[in-house]
Amino acid sequence: MGFVKEFKEFAVKGNVMDMAVGVIIGGAFGKIVTSMVEDLLMPLVGMLTGGVDFTSLSLTVGDANVKYGNLLQNVIDFVIVAFYSKRHPNQPQKPLPPPLPKKNSSPKSATS
Repeated sequence: MGFVKEFKEFAVKGNVMDMAVGVIIGGAFGKIVTSMVEDLLMPLVGMLTGGVDFTSLSLTVGDANVKYGNLLQNVIDFVIVAFYSKRHPNQPQKPLPPPLPKKNSSPKSATS
């Protein structure tokens, strides 16, 4: 029973929850990049290279069919994600400054 309790304490710590959110957002970002490469970038590159469909690029070696077009698209996906990660590193958040002291709202008389 001690293991379950220790795991629960570990799992509800802020760092683990932040990491889980990061993984979910990273997965969604990866899908967006994949769609951008497959649906926008590669058709334009294919058009510039004479209508080449990169997903169908393959090489037959003996009985094996090596589909290097898919590899090429995945490399481009990786380069885009790596470029974005390098340009926008995850920087630690600075703590908020303490609140300013409240000013006394009662007017002071000019003649004391």
